[in-house]
Amino acid sequence: MKTRFAPSPTGYLHIGNVRTALFCDLLAKAKNGHFLLRIEDTDQSRSSTEFADHLQKDLHWLGLEWNEGPYYQSQRQAIYDDYYHRLEKISRAYLCFCTEQQLSIARKVQMASGQPPRYAGTCRHLTAEQIAQKIAQGLKSTWRFSVPEGEVIEFNDFVRGVQTFQSSEIGDFIIRRADGTAPFFFCNAIDDALMEVTHVLRGEDHLTNTPRQLLILKALNLATPTYGHLALIVGSDGSPLSKRHGSRNIQELRESGYIPQGIVNYLARLGHYYTSNDFMDLNQLAAAFSTESLGKAPAHFDAAQMLYWQKQAVANLSKDALWQWLGAEVQALVPAAQRDIFLKTIHSNVTFPANGLHWANVLFVDPVPYAPEALPILQQAGSAFFKTAIDLLPQHKTDFKALAHALQQATGLKGKSLYQPLRIALTGQLDGPEMVNIFELFGVDRIRTRLHHAEKIANK
Repeated sequence: MKTRFAPSPTGYLHIGNVRTALFCDLLAKAKNGHFLLRIEDTDQSRSSTEFADHLQKDLHWLGLEWNEGPYYQSQRQAIYDDYYHRLEKISRAYLCFCTEQQLSIARKVQMASGQPPRYAGTCRHLTAEQIAQKIAQGLKSTWRFSVPEGEVIEFNDFVRGVQTFQSSEIGDFIIRRADGTAPFFFCNAIDDALMEVTHVLRGEDHLTNTPRQLLILKALNLATPTYGHLALIVGSDGSPLSKRHGSRNIQELRESGYIPQGIVNYLARLGHYYTSNDFMDLNQLAAAFSTESLGKAPAHFDAAQMLYWQKQAVANLSKDALWQWLGAEVQALVPAAQRDIFLKTIHSNVTFPANGLHWANVLFVDPVPYAPEALPILQQAGSAFFKTAIDLLPQHKTDFKALAHALQQATGLKGKSLYQPLRIALTGQLDGPEMVNIFELFGVDRIRTRLHHAEKIANK
């Protein structure tokens, strides 16, 4: 088993690209196979080494490690040239001098007459003399593959089942551009065969490319991989996935604080069914991965579900990993001696590093700012409430439950009327981490300081 991920470096990796890479990696792992990375950069006008470097960085960050590569197609032109000449020798490739304007007119005529747009074979039977004349005139040429007439191309797609195409509906297609470089149809097929790729898993937008590639490989007597085509990812409304659906590229997700394991757990379930909803590492996801569990219907991206898996990822972080993820700004605010109790206090209340920074400011920067909606609650509780709490503090110290019980006995208050003013006094917020942990974090002196501050505010 050998799978491959073969992106074009023309932009940053997005959700659709990464899901394909993930599924290819999981499929290889599930069968103890190999996962290959190939950079398809023959389109020199759009490809960029910067994007190639970025996509490798993103894959590493997600934990998707390839066993072979990266191979760069821009460095393999001599190989493609060799196979052009092999096709020419067996009369399966020919020079085409048609201009884009001529091709456009021909397509319009075909569509106007109700025919599918396909190349009419205009240059297929040019004589050597005619070819020489056109070259002498300085006309640019491409190479086209000569598609045989009357053939049925059939293959068993391991996602979608048996697929059948008629060669008469395909038309002779370009296998070498005018600048000499190889387009997707050609070099993709050649490399899959030469690199001994056994399983090609890619988006369904490539489904109609497959018969063309099978024709090329058959003509060259090269091995053909098994193909599987994934249903595409769409937005919640069924339209193509975009930023308005909450989709962002991997670099944006990384910079905003998403954890790679959370992204992987979400994408593994986006178009693939798992019986378990447990948070899993890559090896566990691979062990339960099956091509039979790949869906045929479009997968609907759900930003809320991705956020759910982000929360699961945060919950599964170790103490040290959580500390590193929170970042330098948080680390600068939290005293080293209080690191562990701080992490224990806030762990279940953070989804992104920005949440951690918020709580670091709340818990370690004085005076604590009160949320606007909190001030009326402080004033309603009254200064006497906080003075009573201060008086009870020496007896109960950092035992929040004991102090709250004593305060209830002294004031007759209970429920929200009792607990909410205390939370606001210590954090300025209406909700947040467990008060038991906050009391332990603060110690008696800081608890007293914040209660005194609340008493003054309530007295205004």
